[in-house]
Amino acid sequence: MTLVVFLASLVGSMAIGLPICFSLLFSGVCMMLFMNGFNSQILSQNLFSGADSFSMMAVPFFILAGGFLNKGGGTGKGGITKRIVNAANAMVGHVRGGLGYVSILAILLFASMVGSAVASTAALGAILIPMMVRAGYNRDKSTGLIAAGNILSPIMPPSVPMIIFGVQASVSVTSLFMA
Repeated sequence: MTLVVFLASLVGSMAIGLPICFSLLFSGVCMMLFMNGFNSQILSQNLFSGADSFSMMAVPFFILAGGFLNKGGGTGKGGITKRIVNAANAMVGHVRGGLGYVSILAILLFASMVGSAVASTAALGAILIPMMVRAGYNRDKSTGLIAAGNILSPIMPPSVPMIIFGVQASVSVTSLFMA
């Protein structure tokens, strides 16, 4: 019955549109109420201890950095994302199928700065997919190339999964970056 209460509250809260973090919080509160052990002090203590990790602060900042890199800081030149694509295009754009190579090279360069597959896909997909469609590439294959190439983003240092691993396994994040 405990599992049913947990799953029903989790799936139900996600079905009504709550973000996953709040759905997990809601299902935890439901479990505490079901087991007659609700304690607001335990709840608040766990919320604050979960957010009290210095290394984990890097995760939202990587995603924020991806957004800033894509915007361009008000220069009107399109941000560093377009510059990365232009640099990759200058290096390998002249070969046959070069725009596919440009995509992979741009993904690797952007991933080494941002460290997040989500931010890299959003930033580069918005530029590269329309560029590839204009050049005659199939939209579905272009989207697949961007999605498959961004699988590399989580293993390019600095990466979000590397930071999460370092925090959870009590391994030095600095040592992981150097490795």
